[in-house]
Amino acid sequence: MTFSIKGKTAIVTGAADGIGLAIARHLADRGANVMAADMNEKKLIEELGSDAEDGDIRVFSGDLRQRLTIANLISATIDAFDQIDILVNASRQVLVTDALDVEDTSVSTLLDQNLMTALSLSQLVAKRMIKQAEDQPEGQIGAIINLSSIAARQSQPDLMGYAIAAAAVQQMTRSMALVLAEHRIRVNAIAFGSVMSASLRTAVAENREWRNDIRSNTPLGRIAAPTELCEAVQFLAAESSSFMTGEVMTIDGGRSLLDAVTSPAH
Repeated sequence: MTFSIKGKTAIVTGAADGIGLAIARHLADRGANVMAADMNEKKLIEELGSDAEDGDIRVFSGDLRQRLTIANLISATIDAFDQIDILVNASRQVLVTDALDVEDTSVSTLLDQNLMTALSLSQLVAKRMIKQAEDQPEGQIGAIINLSSIAARQSQPDLMGYAIAAAAVQQMTRSMALVLAEHRIRVNAIAFGSVMSASLRTAVAENREWRNDIRSNTPLGRIAAPTELCEAVQFLAAESSSFMTGEVMTIDGGRSLLDAVTSPAH
């Protein structure tokens, strides 16, 4: 077995900053062709424009909540690299939810952004992978990796919408793994704890006590860097995990071993 993804083609969403950006760069550094997608075209070009000139990374901007945009992303990837082998659904949004406010739309917003976008993209990418399989009689056809959160199983009222969406992503992972197994497409997820994403960086900058609270409730005593998720994504994308599907890998510094439900988990 090998961790190699050299020559594979990956789509990475949410790639303009934070975790998605780190994953896109990591996969490209390991020899994959990467289509980095995000709504923020300016940020994409700022972060990855120079890398795109080398040919290993291309950038695509658009609102992936729109089905036509998803179709255009897939077409752009095929035009650039001929195939799609890996999909990393790294795009996600974090919003505070007022659980008793009937006017609060954060739950529907987060389900749309964090769940439905990943589901629609996964469905269309899977169809493309199945089509590619016509010329490949054996071996892995594709790998889909979804990013979730330990908030899915740690109740926190302020993050109710985010937790609901994270739990839904995990169930989507299991359901799609069963459907796509016969097509030799594996679907797995990573539930992470406090990783210094763009949203968390902003949050802890505004609230120093929050940063200390996260650290004190994480056995390893720190917030992870985005790059610490990258090796796990590569493992799930590579042949190394060829008999692994429908799993949710936890990377949280031991956070979920505790029951600190009042502490932020994103």
